[in-house]
Amino acid sequence: MKRKNFYEAILQIKTLEEAENFFKDIATDKELDDFSDRLIVAQRLLMGQTYETISKDTKMSSATIARINRAITYGKDGYRTILDRMKKD
Repeated sequence: MKRKNFYEAILQIKTLEEAENFFKDIATDKELDDFSDRLIVAQRLLMGQTYETISKDTKMSSATIARINRAITYGKDGYRTILDRMKKD
C-alpha cells in the first residue's frame, strides 16, 4: 500500500522541473546518483556492452551490474520500457 502511494505520487509529476524538485526533496544526492547510474548501466547492457567495459567507465561493481542485468533479463521489463520510451522522445 505505501509503495502504491509512492508510485501514484510519481505519476503526478508533469514536468522535468517538478521531477527534479520532488526527487531532490525525497532522496539524497547519493541516492539520486545511484539511481541515475543504474539507468546508465541498464542502457549500456541493453546496447550489448560488457560488464568489464561498463565497470571501467562507471566505476560500478560487477555485482551491481549483474543485479541490473538480472532485472533486465528476469524482471518486469521496467528498465526496457522506460529506456525505449526515452529513445522515442
